[in-house]
Amino acid sequence: MLEVKHITKYYGKNKAVDDLSFTVKNGEIFGLLGENGAGKTTTFRIIMGLIDASLGEVLLDGKKIDYNLTDKIGFVTEERSLLTKLTVFEQLKFYGVLKGLDERKVEKDIDKWLEKFEITDYKNRKIKELSKGNQQKVQFISAIMNNPKLLILDEPFTGLDPINVKMMKEAIYELQKKGASIIFSSHQMEYIEDFCEKLVILVKGHSIVRGSLKEIKESFGIKNIMLRGKDLPIEKIKKIKGVIDVTKVKGELEIKIEDKLVASKVFDIVKDYDITKYDVVEPTLNEIFIKKVGEYNE
Repeated sequence: MLEVKHITKYYGKNKAVDDLSFTVKNGEIFGLLGENGAGKTTTFRIIMGLIDASLGEVLLDGKKIDYNLTDKIGFVTEERSLLTKLTVFEQLKFYGVLKGLDERKVEKDIDKWLEKFEITDYKNRKIKELSKGNQQKVQFISAIMNNPKLLILDEPFTGLDPINVKMMKEAIYELQKKGASIIFSSHQMEYIEDFCEKLVILVKGHSIVRGSLKEIKESFGIKNIMLRGKDLPIEKIKKIKGVIDVTKVKGELEIKIEDKLVASKVFDIVKDYDITKYDVVEPTLNEIFIKKVGEYNE
């Protein structure tokens, strides 16, 4: 289990991280979100022991993270961190040995990893000759080949097509089943909704939203009604107290309402029309992110 306890980080007078706390249990995928410059990268560096926090501490399985524990951590960065003049085999062998794995075992395992990610044909190709997507696969393999206790994923799907995203998702779920603690960061909120049960949203190093995704959506208040039908009375719907906005989305009306109580008022207006769809749905994480971050920055 990863425990981040009240960490604060100053760069001179600038506070990059402000009293941040969260835990990631074994077998849990946790979302760490924020705008560019929100403090995510600094938080990652503190967790991995690359820099020290000004205040607070980080524990992995109850122990302070140092060189004895870093071999149990995997990290996939948004930017490529590969040695481009090496071959794929040389790159993976280098990282495997660097993580303390037995050299002979690493050599045997590399073929399994390459086959799993369908890049066996590139084993003896130099990294610089690979597409961005295949480079990302190599980077991902290098991060997980030691079966890490803690895996940090920062925009891991950059440059990948849907087929390769699916392949990488399956590998992440396998690690989750093995009990790894996983931190997932992405600006693509649909991935966060797919993976994460709990999350934190940072603004200027400060946590403005935290908790389970389900609770965050329930407490947000604003709901959406997705409505489809013929000749719907849009102007009447707009006039209902508690209706925030009405927009057309892919042939449907998306009606934003203040709370679920307003849904019955909308239904009373449209029930006699030819309706083929009427769903009250939770707001998306993208909506919550935009509103909460916008409110904080006002």
